[in-house]
Amino acid sequence: FFLLFLEYMSRRAPLQLYRKSEIGSCLTEALDELINTRNLPESLAWKVMEQFDQSINDALAHKTRSKVSVNGQLHTYRFCDNVWTFIVEHATFRTDSETIQADKVKIVACDGNSRT
Repeated sequence: FFLLFLEYMSRRAPLQLYRKSEIGSCLTEALDELINTRNLPESLAWKVMEQFDQSINDALAHKTRSKVSVNGQLHTYRFCDNVWTFIVEHATFRTDSETIQADKVKIVACDGNSRT
């Protein structure tokens, strides 16, 4: 059972990538508050988070057309469980209309086609 659970969770991990984003964190805090005040059952909060995972991934895959280029010094990279992690120092992000610079960024990327 435990091995099946680990396999299931490793397949779900890419879907849960955006829970640590600003909007994902805000949703998590709001759901925690509703659970703590007994206005929302925990089981429903889990369903909301699962729907968030699916919706944010679908929206980013099908409803965005922006392209971003990244330049900087690659400090560290790692590939584990079909997920790439890059640490980039002195990073510059460029779009058609904007340039953003950062001292250090962590980029996590996974194959959006490998969802199950």
